[in-house]
Amino acid sequence: MILRLLSLCLAIVALAGCGESAEPLWGSPALWVIEGNGGEPEGWLFGTVHALPRDVHWDGPALDQAMASANTLVVEVRGLSDEAAIGRIFSRLATNTPQPPLLDRVDPDRRADLDRLIDRAGADRAGLDRMETWAAALALARSASTGSTSEGVDRELERRFADRPVVELEGAKRQLSVFDSLPESEQRDLLSAVIDESLSADGRNDILIRAWLTGDLAALGRETRQGMLADPELYEALVAERNRSWADRIADLITRGDYPFVAVGAGHMLGRDGLPALLKERGYAIRRLQ
Repeated sequence: MILRLLSLCLAIVALAGCGESAEPLWGSPALWVIEGNGGEPEGWLFGTVHALPRDVHWDGPALDQAMASANTLVVEVRGLSDEAAIGRIFSRLATNTPQPPLLDRVDPDRRADLDRLIDRAGADRAGLDRMETWAAALALARSASTGSTSEGVDRELERRFADRPVVELEGAKRQLSVFDSLPESEQRDLLSAVIDESLSADGRNDILIRAWLTGDLAALGRETRQGMLADPELYEALVAERNRSWADRIADLITRGDYPFVAVGAGHMLGRDGLPALLKERGYAIRRLQ
Protein backbone atom coordinates (compact mmCIF):
# COMPACT_ATOMS: atom_id res chain seq x y z
CA MET A 1 0.00 0.00 0.00
CA ILE A 2 2.98 2.33 0.44
CA LEU A 3 2.75 4.17 -2.90
CA ARG A 4 -0.90 5.06 -2.44
CA LEU A 5 -0.43 5.91 1.22
CA LEU A 6 2.44 8.27 0.56
CA SER A 7 0.33 10.08 -1.99
CA LEU A 8 -2.01 10.88 0.90
CA CYS A 9 0.72 11.78 3.35
CA LEU A 10 3.54 13.46 1.44
CA ALA A 11 3.66 16.37 -0.94
CA ILE A 12 7.09 15.98 -2.49
CA VAL A 13 6.69 12.88 -4.63
CA ALA A 14 3.74 11.78 -6.75
CA LEU A 15 3.86 8.13 -5.83
CA ALA A 16 0.28 7.21 -6.64
CA GLY A 17 -0.21 5.68 -10.08
CA CYS A 18 -2.92 8.13 -11.10
CA GLY A 19 -3.64 8.03 -14.80
CA GLU A 20 -6.77 9.03 -16.66
CA SER A 21 -10.07 8.39 -14.93
CA ALA A 22 -12.51 6.30 -16.91
CA GLU A 23 -15.28 8.80 -16.26
CA PRO A 24 -15.67 12.12 -14.42
CA LEU A 25 -15.82 11.73 -10.64
CA TRP A 26 -17.48 14.11 -8.20
CA GLY A 27 -17.30 14.11 -4.42
CA SER A 28 -16.98 15.98 -1.14
CA PRO A 29 -13.72 15.10 0.64
CA ALA A 30 -13.58 15.44 4.41
CA LEU A 31 -13.51 19.03 5.71
CA TRP A 32 -13.48 20.26 9.32
CA VAL A 33 -13.97 23.67 10.93
CA ILE A 34 -12.00 24.75 14.00
CA GLU A 35 -14.35 26.75 16.21
CA GLY A 36 -13.76 29.25 18.99
CA ASN A 37 -15.55 29.38 22.35
CA GLY A 38 -18.56 31.09 20.81
CA GLY A 39 -18.78 28.67 17.90
CA GLU A 40 -17.25 31.10 15.42
CA PRO A 41 -14.83 29.68 12.81
CA GLU A 42 -11.14 30.13 13.59
CA GLY A 43 -9.70 27.82 10.94
CA TRP A 44 -10.34 24.81 8.70
CA LEU A 45 -8.76 21.40 8.07
CA PHE A 46 -8.86 19.78 4.64
CA GLY A 47 -7.22 16.48 3.72
CA THR A 48 -5.76 16.50 0.21
CA VAL A 49 -4.44 14.06 -2.37
CA HIS A 50 -1.24 15.23 -4.02
CA ALA A 51 -1.83 13.49 -7.36
CA LEU A 52 -5.16 12.83 -9.05
CA PRO A 53 -6.49 11.62 -12.38
CA ARG A 54 -8.07 14.23 -14.63
CA ASP A 55 -11.81 14.84 -14.40
CA VAL A 56 -11.97 14.48 -10.62
CA HIS A 57 -14.13 17.25 -9.15
CA TRP A 58 -13.54 17.78 -5.44
CA ASP A 59 -14.79 21.26 -4.64
CA GLY A 60 -18.29 22.35 -3.67
CA PRO A 61 -20.27 24.94 -1.64
CA ALA A 62 -18.92 24.06 1.82
CA LEU A 63 -15.32 24.00 0.62
CA ASP A 64 -15.72 27.19 -1.41
CA GLN A 65 -17.18 28.97 1.64
CA ALA A 66 -14.33 27.82 3.85
CA MET A 67 -11.69 28.97 1.37
CA ALA A 68 -13.41 32.33 0.93
CA SER A 69 -13.47 32.87 4.70
CA ALA A 70 -9.83 31.93 5.35
CA ASN A 71 -7.05 34.51 5.51
CA THR A 72 -4.11 32.12 5.09
CA LEU A 73 -3.43 28.89 3.25
CA VAL A 74 -1.31 26.37 5.17
CA VAL A 75 0.36 23.55 3.20
CA GLU A 76 3.12 21.03 3.73
CA VAL A 77 5.37 22.48 1.02
CA ARG A 78 4.88 25.80 -0.74
CA GLY A 79 5.66 26.25 -4.43
CA LEU A 80 5.28 22.68 -5.67
CA SER A 81 5.20 23.99 -9.23
CA ASP A 82 8.92 24.86 -8.94
CA GLU A 83 10.01 21.31 -9.62
CA ALA A 84 13.55 22.36 -10.52
CA ALA A 85 14.16 23.85 -7.07
CA ILE A 86 12.74 20.79 -5.35
CA GLY A 87 14.84 18.58 -7.60
CA ARG A 88 18.01 20.37 -6.54
CA ILE A 89 17.19 19.80 -2.87
CA PHE A 90 16.45 16.15 -3.57
CA SER A 91 19.76 15.71 -5.41
CA ARG A 92 21.78 17.22 -2.55
CA LEU A 93 20.20 14.97 0.05
CA ALA A 94 20.03 11.87 -2.13
CA THR A 95 23.75 11.38 -2.74
CA ASN A 96 25.54 12.55 0.40
CA THR A 97 26.45 9.03 1.66
CA PRO A 98 28.32 6.44 -0.48
CA GLN A 99 26.25 3.31 -1.10
CA PRO A 100 26.73 -0.23 -2.47
CA PRO A 101 25.00 -1.03 -5.79
CA LEU A 102 21.24 -0.81 -5.44
CA LEU A 103 20.69 -4.48 -6.32
CA ASP A 104 22.85 -5.41 -3.32
CA ARG A 105 20.51 -3.52 -1.01
CA VAL A 106 17.61 -5.95 -1.39
CA ASP A 107 17.36 -9.62 -0.51
CA PRO A 108 18.66 -11.93 -3.26
CA ASP A 109 15.16 -13.18 -4.01
CA ARG A 110 14.01 -9.58 -4.72
CA ARG A 111 16.77 -8.64 -7.15
CA ALA A 112 15.01 -9.90 -10.28
CA ASP A 113 11.92 -7.87 -9.37
CA LEU A 114 14.01 -4.77 -8.73
CA ASP A 115 15.81 -5.30 -12.03
CA ARG A 116 12.46 -5.42 -13.87
CA LEU A 117 11.26 -2.28 -12.09
CA ILE A 118 14.41 -0.38 -13.09
CA ASP A 119 13.94 -1.43 -16.70
CA ARG A 120 10.24 -0.52 -16.70
CA ALA A 121 10.97 2.89 -15.20
CA GLY A 122 13.75 3.55 -17.73
CA ALA A 123 15.92 4.65 -14.83
CA ASP A 124 19.65 5.37 -14.92
CA ARG A 125 21.22 2.41 -13.11
CA ALA A 126 24.45 4.20 -12.32
CA GLY A 127 22.50 7.15 -10.95
CA LEU A 128 20.41 4.89 -8.72
CA ASP A 129 23.56 3.22 -7.38
CA ARG A 130 24.84 6.63 -6.27
CA MET A 131 21.63 7.43 -4.39
CA GLU A 132 20.85 6.62 -0.81
CA THR A 133 18.27 3.86 -0.52
CA TRP A 134 15.32 6.11 0.37
CA ALA A 135 16.06 8.35 -2.60
CA ALA A 136 16.38 5.46 -5.04
CA ALA A 137 13.05 4.11 -3.78
CA LEU A 138 11.28 7.42 -4.34
CA ALA A 139 12.95 7.98 -7.70
CA LEU A 140 11.82 4.56 -8.91
CA ALA A 141 8.31 5.10 -7.61
CA ARG A 142 8.04 8.43 -9.36
CA SER A 143 9.51 7.09 -12.61
CA ALA A 144 7.04 4.21 -12.62
CA SER A 145 4.06 6.43 -11.86
CA THR A 146 1.65 7.29 -14.67
CA GLY A 147 0.36 10.39 -12.94
CA SER A 148 1.39 13.97 -12.26
CA THR A 149 1.10 16.34 -9.33
CA SER A 150 -0.23 18.92 -11.80
CA GLU A 151 -3.66 17.37 -11.21
CA GLY A 152 -3.23 17.34 -7.43
CA VAL A 153 -5.21 19.45 -5.00
CA ASP A 154 -2.24 21.37 -3.59
CA ARG A 155 -1.36 23.32 -6.71
CA GLU A 156 -4.98 24.27 -7.32
CA LEU A 157 -5.30 25.58 -3.77
CA GLU A 158 -2.21 27.73 -4.17
CA ARG A 159 -3.74 29.20 -7.32
CA ARG A 160 -6.94 30.01 -5.45
CA PHE A 161 -5.03 31.67 -2.60
CA ALA A 162 -2.78 33.68 -4.94
CA ASP A 163 -3.89 36.93 -3.28
CA ARG A 164 -3.36 35.71 0.31
CA PRO A 165 -0.41 34.46 2.38
CA VAL A 166 0.68 30.83 1.96
CA VAL A 167 2.47 29.25 4.93
CA GLU A 168 4.39 25.97 4.69
CA LEU A 169 4.56 23.59 7.63
CA GLU A 170 7.79 21.91 6.52
CA GLY A 171 9.23 22.89 3.18
CA ALA A 172 10.93 20.63 0.67
CA LYS A 173 14.24 20.18 2.47
CA ARG A 174 12.71 19.34 5.82
CA GLN A 175 10.17 16.97 4.31
CA LEU A 176 12.75 15.05 2.31
CA SER A 177 14.93 14.96 5.41
CA VAL A 178 12.25 12.81 7.04
CA PHE A 179 13.27 10.08 4.60
CA ASP A 180 16.97 10.92 4.77
CA SER A 181 16.99 10.39 8.53
CA LEU A 182 15.39 6.93 8.41
CA PRO A 183 17.66 4.07 9.53
CA GLU A 184 19.08 2.13 6.61
CA SER A 185 17.01 -0.91 7.55
CA GLU A 186 13.81 1.16 7.21
CA GLN A 187 15.02 2.64 3.93
CA ARG A 188 15.51 -0.85 2.56
CA ASP A 189 12.05 -1.85 3.74
CA LEU A 190 10.74 1.17 1.87
CA LEU A 191 12.55 0.06 -1.29
CA SER A 192 11.04 -3.42 -0.99
CA ALA A 193 7.58 -1.91 -0.57
CA VAL A 194 8.07 0.22 -3.69
CA ILE A 195 9.05 -2.92 -5.62
CA ASP A 196 5.92 -4.73 -4.44
CA GLU A 197 3.65 -1.80 -5.19
CA SER A 198 5.11 -0.90 -8.57
CA LEU A 199 5.04 -4.44 -9.94
CA SER A 200 1.44 -5.11 -8.92
CA ALA A 201 -1.62 -3.76 -10.69
CA ASP A 202 -4.50 -4.46 -8.35
CA GLY A 203 -6.66 -1.41 -9.08
CA ARG A 204 -6.68 -0.39 -5.43
CA ASN A 205 -5.75 3.19 -6.26
CA ASP A 206 -9.26 3.75 -7.63
CA ILE A 207 -10.66 2.52 -4.32
CA LEU A 208 -8.46 4.97 -2.43
CA ILE A 209 -9.43 7.94 -4.60
CA ARG A 210 -13.12 7.14 -4.22
CA ALA A 211 -12.73 6.80 -0.45
CA TRP A 212 -11.10 10.24 -0.36
CA LEU A 213 -13.77 11.78 -2.59
CA THR A 214 -16.58 10.44 -0.41
CA GLY A 215 -14.88 11.35 2.86
CA ASP A 216 -14.76 7.69 3.93
CA LEU A 217 -12.30 8.04 6.79
CA ALA A 218 -12.74 4.43 7.88
CA ALA A 219 -11.58 3.17 4.48
CA LEU A 220 -8.68 5.62 4.42
CA GLY A 221 -7.73 4.55 7.94
CA ARG A 222 -7.63 0.89 6.94
CA GLU A 223 -5.25 1.74 4.13
CA THR A 224 -3.05 3.85 6.38
CA ARG A 225 -2.24 1.10 8.85
CA GLN A 226 -1.40 -1.59 6.30
CA GLY A 227 1.86 -2.35 4.57
CA MET A 228 4.87 -0.23 5.52
CA LEU A 229 2.96 2.08 7.81
CA ALA A 230 2.08 -0.90 10.00
CA ASP A 231 5.76 -0.61 10.97
CA PRO A 232 5.68 1.46 14.21
CA GLU A 233 8.98 3.23 13.50
CA LEU A 234 8.02 4.27 9.99
CA TYR A 235 4.53 5.33 11.05
CA GLU A 236 5.99 7.43 13.86
CA ALA A 237 8.49 9.13 11.54
CA LEU A 238 6.23 9.75 8.56
CA VAL A 239 2.92 10.50 10.27
CA ALA A 240 2.63 10.79 14.05
CA GLU A 241 5.73 12.84 14.85
CA ARG A 242 5.10 15.27 12.02
CA ASN A 243 1.45 15.70 13.02
CA ARG A 244 2.37 16.68 16.57
CA SER A 245 4.73 19.34 15.29
CA TRP A 246 2.14 20.61 12.80
CA ALA A 247 -0.60 20.79 15.45
CA ASP A 248 1.57 23.14 17.52
CA ARG A 249 2.23 25.33 14.49
CA ILE A 250 -1.47 25.42 13.53
CA ALA A 251 -2.41 26.37 17.09
CA ASP A 252 0.01 29.31 16.90
CA LEU A 253 -1.57 30.50 13.64
CA ILE A 254 -5.05 30.32 15.18
CA THR A 255 -3.89 32.27 18.23
CA ARG A 256 -2.48 34.97 15.94
CA GLY A 257 -5.86 35.32 14.25
CA ASP A 258 -4.67 34.13 10.84
CA TYR A 259 -7.83 32.09 10.13
CA PRO A 260 -5.81 29.30 8.49
CA PHE A 261 -7.12 26.92 5.85
CA VAL A 262 -4.92 23.90 6.53
CA ALA A 263 -4.59 21.62 3.50
CA VAL A 264 -2.28 18.63 4.00
CA GLY A 265 -2.31 15.00 2.89
CA ALA A 266 -5.48 13.23 3.97
CA GLY A 267 -3.44 10.58 5.79
CA HIS A 268 -2.58 13.26 8.35
CA MET A 269 -6.23 13.65 9.36
CA LEU A 270 -6.87 10.09 10.51
CA GLY A 271 -7.23 8.51 13.92
CA ARG A 272 -5.89 9.50 17.31
CA ASP A 273 -2.68 10.83 15.75
CA GLY A 274 -4.56 12.89 13.15
CA LEU A 275 -4.71 16.68 13.21
CA PRO A 276 -8.42 16.88 14.21
CA ALA A 277 -7.77 14.65 17.24
CA LEU A 278 -4.55 16.45 18.21
CA LEU A 279 -6.19 19.88 18.04
CA LYS A 280 -9.07 18.60 20.17
CA GLU A 281 -6.49 17.55 22.76
CA ARG A 282 -5.24 21.14 22.72
CA GLY A 283 -8.72 22.40 23.63
CA TYR A 284 -10.14 23.33 20.23
CA ALA A 285 -13.68 22.47 19.13
CA ILE A 286 -13.47 20.56 15.84
CA ARG A 287 -16.60 19.98 13.79
CA ARG A 288 -16.78 18.09 10.53
CA LEU A 289 -18.51 20.06 7.76
CA GLN A 290 -18.57 17.34 5.08
